[in-house]
Amino acid sequence: MTPSPEKISIVIPARNEAASLADVLDRIREHCRADEIIVVDDASTDATTDVAEQHGARVVRHPYRKGNGAAIKTGARAATGEILVFLDGDGQHDPADIPRLLGLLDQGYDMAVGARGFASQASVGRGLANTFYNRLASWMVNHRVADLTSGFRAVRADKFGEFLYLLPNGFSYPTTCTMAFFRAGYSVAYQPIVAARRQGRSHLNPVRDGVRFLLIIFKIGSLYSPLKLFVPVSALFFALASVWYGHTFYTAGRFTNMSALLYSTSLLVFLLGLISEQITQLLYKDTERP
Repeated sequence: MTPSPEKISIVIPARNEAASLADVLDRIREHCRADEIIVVDDASTDATTDVAEQHGARVVRHPYRKGNGAAIKTGARAATGEILVFLDGDGQHDPADIPRLLGLLDQGYDMAVGARGFASQASVGRGLANTFYNRLASWMVNHRVADLTSGFRAVRADKFGEFLYLLPNGFSYPTTCTMAFFRAGYSVAYQPIVAARRQGRSHLNPVRDGVRFLLIIFKIGSLYSPLKLFVPVSALFFALASVWYGHTFYTAGRFTNMSALLYSTSLLVFLLGLISEQITQLLYKDTERP
């Protein structure tokens, strides 16, 4: 007997996306087989819910704004499919790319991510920042990470569910999800895509999200291998301490307080890395397979 195909659930987080959502839903049905489409309305103040229901989607509505990551988690919990596909409701992601992501899962990958090129970034600054994050993540996991922050992805539901408790409620859920999959030893593939300019107003704030992007750097390290991030910083302070000690010993013949401070900082950073490494092991102990 030929096994029945896996059930596919499409999850769309949306906040005030009434202007673009109808076209997104129509194009999903045009280009792929979707057993269910779930729109998670993150307390929109426009007609997002009405548009979604009129176009046959199942709507789960937040009573107040919780964030993009919270909407993803709500959709994942509500979905009944063995495969989850996440894409935005603002028209940036082309539903015609969904079959290509699903094809990668058919090849044995656990998650397939739509990877945007530099030309598809919202701005030059965003593009440069994402390029930096991609290279940092690639160094951390020893695997090429083509797009660390893409929200367009297909994933096996059982594996994604293992990390729901790790995912933040904000916009950085793709970073957490990607690093968690690499950390657990799951297979991740990237499919090049072209992302359109979003319709409507962006929900990103340059100052707030600029700080968030800096925190992503530390999150990459803490989620995957903290020592790989902490050891170079510790080594830098140790080198500075040694250089300063050599200078003061040569010029004044003594060991200064500054050298002591730099050596102490080097040791503290290294010890923090060790503690973080142990915490990371505890975070993933329940998801590791025998």
